[in-house]
Amino acid sequence: MTNFTIVNGQLYTPGLAIVDAPQPNTPLGGDNLQVAIDVSGNGQLPWPAITDTRSPTRFHNITLFLTSDALSHNFTISNGTKPASNTSYVGPVLDLEPSSTVKHVNWLWPDCLAGDGSGSKDSARGAYNISMHQSFRWNGSDYYTVFDWPISATNSIPEREDRIDCALLENKVLSAAEIGESSDSLPRQPWVDGGSTTVSSPSASQTGLGTRIHLGNRRVAGIAIAVTAILHLLD
Repeated sequence: MTNFTIVNGQLYTPGLAIVDAPQPNTPLGGDNLQVAIDVSGNGQLPWPAITDTRSPTRFHNITLFLTSDALSHNFTISNGTKPASNTSYVGPVLDLEPSSTVKHVNWLWPDCLAGDGSGSKDSARGAYNISMHQSFRWNGSDYYTVFDWPISATNSIPEREDRIDCALLENKVLSAAEIGESSDSLPRQPWVDGGSTTVSSPSASQTGLGTRIHLGNRRVAGIAIAVTAILHLLD
């Protein structure tokens, strides 16, 4: 079971980033995996805070991976470096769209994920997590958190000549214990004041374990928040 904080369709992570898309447990396909990330705390974090090294709250880095314990895969989406080509992995997330506080990651699915449905028994298609690693400063202290939310590569992904060999994006699949050892826990979620009602959501292929913060009800612009979930923090 993976636990989430979802407020008005936005997925709040155990860090400064807020995920606008995709939603947890979404079946995905098409030419690209598309991820939209708000890096402003919905306007509460001055942008670009990353340029002010004196700021007590700022991003250092965001990296993204597509992982699956069940399928034994850990593909690089963005590792914080500039790729040698535009078809391998995405460049530094915080450098995307410099004038925008919402970063749109468009990652070309690698060749082993092309096809329809879940694929055969030996297929790389199926259940995955998008794994977001955040390095940041909050209230003068530095943190590193890992947050996974489940999707599936089961919708149609067309064959293309420019899809990169999956082996060139592959990394070691880390255990939950290894992920937990490298991750910090925030005392609370930075942008959820007062919290939200808790709802659980099943995970397709959880790659990390963590502590869970239960948050109470809140209102935004006088409207009660109805759809929310538990924040998943990694130790």
